[in-house]
Amino acid sequence: MHVVIMGCGRVGSTLARSLEDRNHTVSVIDTDPDAFRRLGADFNGDKITGVGFDQGVLEKAGVRRADAFAAVSSGDNSNIIAARVARETFGIPQVVARIYDPGRAEVYQRLGITTVATVRWTADQIMRRILPAGAEPNFRDPTGTIRLDQVPMTEKWIGQRTVVFQMQTRSRIAWIDRLGEGMLPNRESVIQEGDVLHLVMREATAAETYRAIEQGPEEEY
Repeated sequence: MHVVIMGCGRVGSTLARSLEDRNHTVSVIDTDPDAFRRLGADFNGDKITGVGFDQGVLEKAGVRRADAFAAVSSGDNSNIIAARVARETFGIPQVVARIYDPGRAEVYQRLGITTVATVRWTADQIMRRILPAGAEPNFRDPTGTIRLDQVPMTEKWIGQRTVVFQMQTRSRIAWIDRLGEGMLPNRESVIQEGDVLHLVMREATAAETYRAIEQGPEEEY
């Protein structure tokens, strides 16, 4: 893939280096040429000084061959304008914009521009670590219908098959963290001590799912 990134702050530079480490080509745009120092001496991508929503600047960054565009500067307005130019003018299929204002992020999400609302994301991450399990999901889809939760297994479920767990809790196991590695369950998989399950469930039935987890397996199983 070729990825164009607008903004070479901590997020943009980290993203650029991570993409290059995965053998993707990267072009980074920033209005401040000193910002490119964050990329390090071993960065091989293009560094373009200019405004990220200027079409000429985007052309220099290889926007016409880009597979993705990320607008991660410090300004909401600049990020949104750049994201719209990338999507609507150049037809880039994958466009993401960092937005500090969560209300505006929701509006642009509905318009088809994937947004990362920094303040809300940070607050959610903190809440997930200070509130009891199930209070806040790891992920919630844009419609608020589906959630993904990280749930440590209780002693009651150890030794039970994962298919039984899913039927009784009305959830789906996306993957299991076991002994420091991720694993995908199959029909023969059994829950073990120390397992952490990543569960997909409906928001409307999340409370029922957690009650079933707390109660443990039904006797007939």
